[in-house]
Amino acid sequence: MGTQNAKRVKNITGMQQIMIDLKPERCNSDVYINQKMDVTNLVKYINNKKEQGYKYTYFHAFLAAIGKVLYNRNKLNMFVSNHHIFEHNDIVISFVAKVSFDDKSEEIMVMVPINPDDNIETIGKKIRDDINKIRNKKGIKEGANIAIDILGKLPNIIRIPIVGLFKWCDKKGILPNSLVKDNLYYSSMIVSNLGSIKCGAIYHNITNFGTCSSLATMGEIKEEDVYINGIKQVRKICEFGINFDERIADGYYFAKSLKLLQYIFDNPELLEEPASIKIDLGENR
Repeated sequence: MGTQNAKRVKNITGMQQIMIDLKPERCNSDVYINQKMDVTNLVKYINNKKEQGYKYTYFHAFLAAIGKVLYNRNKLNMFVSNHHIFEHNDIVISFVAKVSFDDKSEEIMVMVPINPDDNIETIGKKIRDDINKIRNKKGIKEGANIAIDILGKLPNIIRIPIVGLFKWCDKKGILPNSLVKDNLYYSSMIVSNLGSIKCGAIYHNITNFGTCSSLATMGEIKEEDVYINGIKQVRKICEFGINFDERIADGYYFAKSLKLLQYIFDNPELLEEPASIKIDLGENR
């Protein structure tokens, strides 16, 4: 997922290029967005599907919805490297999974590719298969997960220069594929479902390493009183903490992307359609 697996975007504005030159590091271009999303219709949809025998979870729905947003809002799948903007050739959403639910349990990076014809059913199956594979192997690791364990145990005098070399290779887009293919820092977006541990959404900074320009955390779904057309209603609300690299798009683009995400939550049947299907909100995007 480095620059070798992406295409350069050439038709950028002068403002974008100057911003990249002034703020060449991703972590210094990090913008934070807190957004409460109404997931009332989504909760009803998931509950109905469970009654029908489907194994959908909120996390499956969140990833399927984000996948649709990334296909509809392609700038969110871009990143900055070497003062240029690139767009990932593929859409991949990543997260960290624990081998078991205890404090000492190992964590493993999981990459979920979102193909154009994927929907909530196929995405849910990918997530279940990946999690089962991790827990059945009891933490046996591969690729970047192994490299991190080995590298992390080396003494400073050896480890720090090697990490520096990896960072240089990353900047030049020549990091070996074995260290990229299952490395969450090379995904389209990193997500974390904190609601599963009854926690609220947080902000988690993005990093200079890799090609990931956004990170989203989802909090616990709670009931809140909401006034709609002057009438108080009890709605299911989920808080999102989202970080974006502001150099890939402007605030208006990010706001419209969140509006699209809310539209999908309001119309969860859209999750059954292929991820790449364009959604028309009735206005230019």
